[in-house]
Amino acid sequence: MRVLVFDPFHGAAGDMIIGALLDCGADKKCVVRAMQSVVAEPSINEVIRAGFRAVKVDTHATPSHRTLSEVMQRLDGAAADVPPEALAMAKRVFKRINDAEEQVHGAKAHFHEVGADDAIADVIGACTALYSLHVEGISVMPITLGMGTGMGSHGTFPIPAPATAEILRRSTLLMREGDEEGELCTPTGAALLAEFSTIPSMDLGTYSMKVVGYGAGTRNPAKVPNVIRAMIVETSVDYGALSQDTVDILETNVDDVSGEVIANAITRFLDAGARDASAIPIIMKKGRPGFLIRVICSSNRSFDLAEYMARELGTLGIRCFPAVHRFIAERTVEQVEVEISGNRRTMPVKYGWIRGEIFSLKAEFDEARTWATELGIPVVVVLRAIEKAGWKSAGKTGPNQVTDED
Repeated sequence: MRVLVFDPFHGAAGDMIIGALLDCGADKKCVVRAMQSVVAEPSINEVIRAGFRAVKVDTHATPSHRTLSEVMQRLDGAAADVPPEALAMAKRVFKRINDAEEQVHGAKAHFHEVGADDAIADVIGACTALYSLHVEGISVMPITLGMGTGMGSHGTFPIPAPATAEILRRSTLLMREGDEEGELCTPTGAALLAEFSTIPSMDLGTYSMKVVGYGAGTRNPAKVPNVIRAMIVETSVDYGALSQDTVDILETNVDDVSGEVIANAITRFLDAGARDASAIPIIMKKGRPGFLIRVICSSNRSFDLAEYMARELGTLGIRCFPAVHRFIAERTVEQVEVEISGNRRTMPVKYGWIRGEIFSLKAEFDEARTWATELGIPVVVVLRAIEKAGWKSAGKTGPNQVTDED
């Protein structure tokens, strides 16, 4: 299995990550085009950092402050020059940063350093570079954070910066302080590595090294190489056709809550970031009927969702099963042309993939319901038509089947 391994032994920043990926063979032309959609043409040069040859990327952008909405608009404006998968990843990176900023500074926080064009270009460039390498997994070794204090838009801060600390707290990444003064890992670097990581470093197993690349930071201390190392390796571990991550499972039993309240609570949990939420009928003590309420979420959302469960359901205790491994099929949402009784519309379909093959698809219900209401027909008719068109668009008539044309 072809895996990309990051070794942030001297921390991480967006420009350093791009440099390391370019040094590993990422498509320079695509990366430059993606970054130019936000800034002028970046400069990419080889430099020496404490005896290490490394690739240095400079965007030459000016500072600016933006909200998350403004950053997303900037990203949407770059869509023509960025692969859709890389653009979606870049948006998730900024969502991570925004969640951390709001936790530290309160709701509707403005991005400061990370809202500038250079940070947006760094994120787009790093995501495009990663996408162009076509690796099957990414592992991140422990990140060196640095020590002491630094200066930012909010004045003096302890290292790691509050936003960096919050991003890393919400991730599964490992870290260490190191023995060098200064900020070695930036919020942008932390968010990129947290988003990229798919394989815990302790699960990497043995591997053979194929490519090694170094990305340089701006500073050039005499004794410590200010670089991040990236390696493309072939692992001896077979991670199978499905990717994997970890989730927390929250559970509580209730026997004094109405169905309407439970239904509303499930909606609230999903709106608050739960991956899934359900209510299972059970028999409780003394033969009383009740429900097992189960919420599946990422570990960085478990505390907040446990509080939601207590408030919405009035329960006094929530069980947490932390870091439960799950296997995940790749999924994409595609737009397909659908015709019903002479009416045409483009509708979204979610495809499931294993080993490059589509094995399932599902029409998006809300959009189907809206169209069914407009047409005055049962929603099940619209769902069937969308899914039939989805299979046809994929070159199949159904799961594990092919059309006559194939």
